[in-house]
Amino acid sequence: MPVPIRVLFDPPVDWAYIYLRDIEPGGSARTVTVPEVPGDIILDFDREWRLIGIEVMPASRVLPTELLERAERVERLEPPTNRE
Repeated sequence: MPVPIRVLFDPPVDWAYIYLRDIEPGGSARTVTVPEVPGDIILDFDREWRLIGIEVMPASRVLPTELLERAERVERLEPPTNRE
């Protein structure tokens, strides 16, 4: 059974979030910023260190155009994590 991946994209802000699974409030236990890439890429992990989501900004510079064209359009939302 395929895993549904959901992609949100806010074009004016050039921000995207890729859900690798449904994330409940407080579902992200750890975040890791990816060094050595242009812009900001933040990986969200659950308590067992399973990757559950990816935040990307600027999205159009890092992600494939085809992915962003098919993404759900949103106005900038807070990431679905418990980052402080």
